[in-house]
Amino acid sequence: MELSVVVPVLNEEESLPLLYQRLSEVLTENNYQYEIIIIDDGSTDGSFDILQSLQAGDERLRVVQFRRNYGQTAAFAAGFDRARGDVVITIDADLQNDPADIPALLVKMAEGYDVVSGWRVDRQDRFLDRRLPSIVANRMISWTTGVHIHDYGCSLKAYRRQVLDDVQLYGELHRFLPALAHGAGARVAEIPVSHHPRRFGQAKYGLSRTVKVFLDILAVRFLMSYSTRPIHIFGLLGLFSFAVGIVVLAYLAVVRLFLLQPIADRPLTLLGILLTMLGVQLVTSGLLAELVVRTYYESQGKPIYTVRRELGAEGRQAGEVG
Repeated sequence: MELSVVVPVLNEEESLPLLYQRLSEVLTENNYQYEIIIIDDGSTDGSFDILQSLQAGDERLRVVQFRRNYGQTAAFAAGFDRARGDVVITIDADLQNDPADIPALLVKMAEGYDVVSGWRVDRQDRFLDRRLPSIVANRMISWTTGVHIHDYGCSLKAYRRQVLDDVQLYGELHRFLPALAHGAGARVAEIPVSHHPRRFGQAKYGLSRTVKVFLDILAVRFLMSYSTRPIHIFGLLGLFSFAVGIVVLAYLAVVRLFLLQPIADRPLTLLGILLTMLGVQLVTSGLLAELVVRTYYESQGKPIYTVRRELGAEGRQAGEVG
């Protein structure tokens, strides 16, 4: 199996027949060995009925129906779990992404990249509530993660399946996949892709998603840098807070003992005590986080590293990725 195309769907009954037709045409014309995995993320319209009829006529189409709406990240995760292709393509079901761009993603991947992300250069969405928040979020994500991509929100992406095996999805982290994959050692590239105006239905996301993105940025930064050594971040903050608190309390001690001035009613006294106690709590939290991390990795036998390829190892083929 060359390709697995993963498509999350939520109330897209009007788009599905056209999407299936275009995907099938592009994949067949390029002689790919492929499968299409469509995840019905709790649709309340006729999406599943349409998918059921399409699947009855095509054994290369697989359909998964969730019991309720779990979100796009869960839909992608379900597709990745079932993908058998060497390369996994993700694409939205609203026809704004163009399946004709899939060959270009694969050509770029053939240059040695593990992840190729689409960039909607001429994005056909409203500026104020769609494009502007996306521009701000993309710049923040690029600056925070160090993986400079213009369009993290574009669902049209290509991944080597082995890379996805090293990334665990939960929450709303699907849009950060290139950054998470890069953190696991993947090579990431970006190419311009087409973008079309929405023809049917309404967008499922608005300005309310922006706040969630900012919170997810903090989580991703922590996962990329400190997931296996939380004591470094908690301990550093704790020691800084403790040191500032001690300096403040030492100053107050000099004021009380040598200058004979009262300090009990000074806000600075409370600040010094607070910073000292906060420092102790942060260091303690870091130690507890270290225990949690060790339990997580040791109980599952999960390695703290990823291997791109291994040559000459017994029982493994040269160039195999693990």
